Amino acid sequence: MTGDGDAKPRTRRRGGLWWAGFSAGLFAIWLIGLVWFAATLPRTVTGSNGATDAVVVLTGGAGRLAVGVDLLARGRARKLFVSGVYRGIDVAQILRLVKKQGDELECCMVLGHAADDTRSNAAETARWIRKEGFQSLRLVTANYHMRRSLLEFKRLMPGVAITPHPVFPQGFRAEDWWVRPGNLRLVASEYVKYLIALVRLW
Repeated sequence: MTGDGDAKPRTRRRGGLWWAGFSAGLFAIWLIGLVWFAATLPRTVTGSNGATDAVVVLTGGAGRLAVGVDLLARGRARKLFVSGVYRGIDVAQILRLVKKQGDELECCMVLGHAADDTRSNAAETARWIRKEGFQSLRLVTANYHMRRSLLEFKRLMPGVAITPHPVFPQGFRAEDWWVRPGNLRLVASEYVKYLIALVRLW
């Protein structure tokens, strides 16, 4: 006959095994999602020749500003909006940074200083887009940042046509992101942020 003293340890062991299995299952789902997230990162730019009302650049990565200014210079939009610029930075400084000049560019560039993350980038841009009465924009940000950015932008601008224009930062290789610890951390961090954004929207 088994006493209560023997039953309790078995119950605890079963409970521990259940939680271990549940945790392992959640991690497996998370890992599969991470692999999907990395595998579907943009590898190329599509539709780069089409024109939109505006080009929007999200600061925070090398090359984004240069790409945005080049799109404006090639007549791919009427205006360029740069979201998340440090206060004190002006248009002339940005043009010097990307080695461009000309009044025809400076007059068509607008800087936003209110944003400090992707969510506020979207809010800042949405206010500007409504003020200008624009119906389309080309979004310039890093390829690993694009999916989360589109999620936030489409949430606040459902009636605006948004064309993604990914930038491919030097040092980040989407093909073998798991090999380099820095790239692995970056992809995992961006994936977690994307999941948080999804949960918040739900």
